[in-house]
Amino acid sequence: MPELPEVETVRRTLQELVNNKEIEQISVFWPKIIKHPEEIAQFQDALVGQTVKDVGRRGKFLILYTDDFALVSHLRMEGRYGVFKKDEPVDKHTHVIFHFTDGTELRYKDVRKFGTMHLYVRGEEFNTLPLSQLGPEPFSPDFTIGALASKLSKTKRNIKAVLLDQKVVVGLGNIYVDEALFRSGIHPERAADDLSKEEIERLHKEISDTLLEAVQKGGSTIRSYVNSQGQIGMFQLELFVYGRKGEECRVCGSTLERMVSGGRGTVFCPKCQVK
Repeated sequence: MPELPEVETVRRTLQELVNNKEIEQISVFWPKIIKHPEEIAQFQDALVGQTVKDVGRRGKFLILYTDDFALVSHLRMEGRYGVFKKDEPVDKHTHVIFHFTDGTELRYKDVRKFGTMHLYVRGEEFNTLPLSQLGPEPFSPDFTIGALASKLSKTKRNIKAVLLDQKVVVGLGNIYVDEALFRSGIHPERAADDLSKEEIERLHKEISDTLLEAVQKGGSTIRSYVNSQGQIGMFQLELFVYGRKGEECRVCGSTLERMVSGGRGTVFCPKCQVK
């Protein structure tokens, strides 16, 4: 599933490709993707004649802003956006098409059909699900060491599970939780309320630094992720642990191990991350 760096990369490329385009028509081939409003015709009618003004992001969600509306989109496992000319062939996995007046189209493709779209009047998108219960952005002033320490002190769940919780801090998924924990020298199974002040400070720094580095490199191309222009991310070349079970630790040379933690496959170094 795309995490914050991948979604931020898609946001930046979409912003270049669709800003100031007017929506002429919308084709919906898989109605279940549209979660709000319930009536597909209402979704289509609301956006016809609207001009795209900006593309935002909240955690792992993209937000397409038009004159009057905010379209909240989650890519889930396989969702992709791409801009095409209207006469280009349509892939069989394309489920929603935004037709623009300039003859181009924004197409949403999703092999597994797990993606979601919610449409709200601008200003209402943060007051209801799926955005209303999200935690702070890792690059925002609200994500302080104190705020993180407060959240961790209130739970005995292991730190891997806590960091996957989007109510604690948004944007982290399996890849970047594993990477941030390794860089912090913290074992994934440590109880969150057991971390010392120094460990929390280190973890806070590595969460922000890891995500920032990944954004700068266009995210990590794991399985099928590409940005909206078909380009792959390059941060996977920098990964210390994720996807490297059985390989040598790049810091100490020990053999990296895999276990299930927080309900997810987890790779760690038994020497650099002692429980």
